[in-house]
Order: sequence, then C-alpha cells, then structure tokens
Amino acid sequence: MDELRLKGGKKAVIVAILANCVLTILNVIVGLTSGSYALVSEGAHTLSDVMTSVIAYVGFRYGQKPADDEHPIGHGRAEAISGLVIVVFLAIVGWEIFQGSVERILNPSLITVPSTPAAIMAVIGILINFSVSSYIIQIGKEIKSPAIVADGKHQRTDIFSSIAILVGVVVSNIGFPILDPIIALIISGLIFKTAIEIGKENIDNIMGKVPSNEFIDRIRYVAEKTPQAQNAHNIKVDYLGSYATVTLHIELDGNLTLEESHKIVHSIQDNILNEIPEVKYVMVHACPIGLSYNHAQEIDN
Repeated sequence: MDELRLKGGKKAVIVAILANCVLTILNVIVGLTSGSYALVSEGAHTLSDVMTSVIAYVGFRYGQKPADDEHPIGHGRAEAISGLVIVVFLAIVGWEIFQGSVERILNPSLITVPSTPAAIMAVIGILINFSVSSYIIQIGKEIKSPAIVADGKHQRTDIFSSIAILVGVVVSNIGFPILDPIIALIISGLIFKTAIEIGKENIDNIMGKVPSNEFIDRIRYVAEKTPQAQNAHNIKVDYLGSYATVTLHIELDGNLTLEESHKIVHSIQDNILNEIPEVKYVMVHACPIGLSYNHAQEIDN
C-alpha cells in the first residue's frame, strides 16, 4: 500500500507541475500580447501552482516516513502542515492580484481591451485545468492524501478563473473594458476562498476533528463481528495525514480468562488493521459485559 501511495503521489505531482508550467508560460505570453491583465494574473496563479505542487509532494513524502522514537505514531501530520503552507502561498498570490486589480479599477487609463487570443487561451485553460484537477483529486482520494487532494482543489479554482477571463474578454470587446480588472479581482476572491477551505480542512486534520459517522460505523462493524466481542463503544479516531489511529472499548464475557480476553482484543486490533487500510494503529480496551463506568476522562487509552 505504501509503495502504491508513493507512486500515486509522484504521478499526481509530475502531472500538476508539467501542466502548470505550460499554462504559466502560455497565460503570461498571451496575456501580455493580448492586453489582458486577468490572464497575466492567472499566469501568476498557475506559477504558484507549481510551487504548491512541490510543497504538497514534499509533505506527502515526509508523511510516509516510518515511526521512530521521537514520532512513535509516524510523521503523517506533515501532510496537513504542507497543506497549511500552500494556504500561505495562495494568500500571497491572491493579495498581489487583488492589489493590481484595484489599481486598474481606480485608474482606468491602465486598462487595455483584451484581444481574441486571450479568449482562446481561456478556453484552453478551462480544458486543461478540468482534466488535471480531476485527475489529481482522484489520485489524492485513492491514496488517502490530504496534501494531494488540497493541491487538486487548488488547481480546480483555475477552471472558474478561466471561465471568468473568457466572459471578461467577450464583454470587454463589446464596450466594457473595466470588466477585465474586475475579473482579476474575482480571481483573487476565488484564491482566498480556496485558501480558507484548504486551511480549515488541514487545521481540522491537525486538531483531530471527529471523522464521519460512516467511518466510525465501519470500525464498530469490524470490531463487533469478531467472535465473542460485543458493543464496541467509546470509539475515538485521530487522523495523521493519510492514516488514522483508533482507540475503542469492547465488551467481553467477564468469565473469560485474562489470556482469552487478551487473544480476542488482539484479534479485534488485527481485523481493524487488515480491513480498514487507512488505520495504522489500534488500541482496544476490554470491558466486562454489563459493567457500567464513567467514560468521561479526557484521554482514554
């Protein structure tokens, strides 16, 4: 599984970098020659995509390092941290585009009417960004990598940017050139929106936000189908990038010997690890059936 994740992550990053290098060059050249500030702004955005793809891959690779004495449950949070670094890059690029847009809106003499090549480039951008972002997000989900998924979502915002540029070129040429910097302003807004979404997702990951009910139900199902195990409860999950750690309580017959209980607990742990690939560490606490006690302690291992 780890080897497949590495291959998938590498493939996603190579595709993203190649696509964005091509788009950066084309957007800037066509933007400058056609007089479209919105397209030049998009070129700056795609250049930042190259950097964020590299950052995402660095975080992804570091997150695959095995556990050691200082990091006993691995380095998985490196992926979420790299996602936050991507947020910083997005915020910087968004701010630069925002400033340039406002300057042109306040000083219309700086505006030029974009020519037809800008519209053609916008269509090319839509097609490339849709294909590349869909591919990256798909790989990210398959290999359970928040860093790669974040990079794919970042790439997807360029679709809306290209659509906005296309509309802006058309409207500018029918007598409303002010729309070009307004479109660039919208692009900066989309970048800020993506930064906020990626930031929230990765902060939730780092802070250990409760996963979906479906994931908890999968853990409960696997635990309870183990022979003699009943009523899996107090299930807690902590995500570390692409994988998770799990603690849970299970009820067993109070008349079982310590050795028998020990074997059942380890069977439950092995079953969860084998049947739910994203779980890499499991701790199971055995409780006698019918015994009630307080589960409210802050940390329960």
